Amino acid sequence: MLDDDTAPVLGVSRSAGNRRWEWRDPRLAEADNRLVLKLAQQAAIPELLARILAARGVVLPQEAASFLDPRLRDAMPDPSCLQDMDRAAERLAQAVRNQEHVGLFGDYDVDGACGTALVCHTLREFGCTVKTHIPDRITEGYGPNTAALEKLVSEGATLLVCIDCGTAAIDILNGAADQTDIIVLDHHKPDGAALPNTITVNPNRLDCTSGLGDLCATAVAFLTMVATLRVLRREGWFTDGRTPPDLLKRLDLTALATICDVMPLTGLNRALVMQGLRVMSRGERLGLATLSSVAGVKDDASAMSCGFALGPRINAGGRIAKADLGLRLLLSDDVVEARALAEELDRVNRQRQTVESTILDVAMQQAEQQLEASHGVIFLHGESWHPGVVGIVAGRLKERFNRPALVGALTDGIIKGSGRSVPGIDLGTAIIAARQAGLLLTGGGHAMAAGFSLAAERADDFHAWLDERLADARALPPQEALRLDGIMTLRGASVEVAEQLSRLEPFGPGNPEPVLAVSNVRCVKSDRIGKDGNTLRVLLQGEDGGTRLKGLIFRAADKPFAALLEDRTMPLLHVAGTLRAETWQERKSLTFFISDAASA
Repeated sequence: MLDDDTAPVLGVSRSAGNRRWEWRDPRLAEADNRLVLKLAQQAAIPELLARILAARGVVLPQEAASFLDPRLRDAMPDPSCLQDMDRAAERLAQAVRNQEHVGLFGDYDVDGACGTALVCHTLREFGCTVKTHIPDRITEGYGPNTAALEKLVSEGATLLVCIDCGTAAIDILNGAADQTDIIVLDHHKPDGAALPNTITVNPNRLDCTSGLGDLCATAVAFLTMVATLRVLRREGWFTDGRTPPDLLKRLDLTALATICDVMPLTGLNRALVMQGLRVMSRGERLGLATLSSVAGVKDDASAMSCGFALGPRINAGGRIAKADLGLRLLLSDDVVEARALAEELDRVNRQRQTVESTILDVAMQQAEQQLEASHGVIFLHGESWHPGVVGIVAGRLKERFNRPALVGALTDGIIKGSGRSVPGIDLGTAIIAARQAGLLLTGGGHAMAAGFSLAAERADDFHAWLDERLADARALPPQEALRLDGIMTLRGASVEVAEQLSRLEPFGPGNPEPVLAVSNVRCVKSDRIGKDGNTLRVLLQGEDGGTRLKGLIFRAADKPFAALLEDRTMPLLHVAGTLRAETWQERKSLTFFISDAASA
């Protein structure tokens, strides 16, 4: 964060959206033009792109090339760098050689579904018999449970693989380890150094020195399949006319999970997602292609379509319906079945949105009251709240108030819920510490998201503990500062510039979409559009009275700065947002997606 005495961009210390405007990186304000021009010339890229890359620490031509066009073979690590990976690969290779029956237990979110689908597809292609189980969020809860594991074993499994869960299920997995071999492929932070008596591949286990802690579980599963394939090649398994599976075709699943689990899109993750989106755009996975059609995704696969269209629908089954709907869709090779599953997930997602909206209004009011009462962390729970949507509500509260937010559903004296955090405040570690301190019945997660359960009578103690443990949250501004990457003129805004910026995709944590500002403009036209009238369409005009730029604000009712753009007196404004080129009926147009506005 910049020092408080650093001048805000365009003098906006408090916008109409209650945000301070700052440079994303201090180097943007003091950019060395010679360095930028040199990078632009040597890397053969536009100056704007060079300036943004330089501010993100990419200053050498070879670094720019690898960032703009990352190659998986350059970023790919040796899977053996992960602790227990060689043991996992050897045991899976043994299962392939013996054509064993393998049971897969996956989490009920997108990462769990994608990781389970990836391992299932690959092992079946190797010739193994595979059964899967995704737990019901309400009746089974998170993580492995004895009844489900025993059922997989009773159905013939001689090897169990837990995906996106298992690291914290020490007692349950230790009990099952007497019946069969178990492999855990996970990324959640462990509760100290103790692990189940299993083969555990988790880059976040304390003794793993891989440096790959930002991988999601599906990426861990992908590396595990790569390692398994390597073992089988070394043993000559494919010399008898057997065809090795094309693991690169599985990268669509890795990309979807990495995006939806909000992993940083840098380094290896960036290469995995770039390649995975290319695979997804080919439409070879029937389930994803069908879901894209049902969700109205018309363009090539992107981080945005994964995060806002596909991911929520796959997640919806695990939240408020049948937990395995998403996995079944990802595994489907039947056109009729895939269509039926995609339409059901779309319907369930609409139902999820309705359930969520009934909670959100009340949660917003209660959160405001807690902040007025000087709480640094938001912690809410309700008896009628659906446990499948509390994580989404927590995310909305986090976005609205720029505070860690935890939301739970109260049933039979037990609060079960999820939390979401803000950058710089590690919620997962705090939740684990709370469990170790005896405040929670269960709890775990990673820096930005966590799950928990506790007795209702401990709610006040837990909230007080969170306020003390995460005391830095009190110093956060009411809204996170808006980080700007540049200032442009209306004349400088063009389809060509937007296409240059798109070369920085995929956007997400670690590589946010560039935010640009236009200064001294007026909104000469505004109208509400969409079914619910909650999208604001505007027309910005410069002081010269000529150049104009179309802008959009989604969920305008939640954006306090929208009123400034609808002001009929047309005041002079500074407006910030993201510039995108869109194609409609083979024609390209330019749209400015507005993030904030301030009086000039």
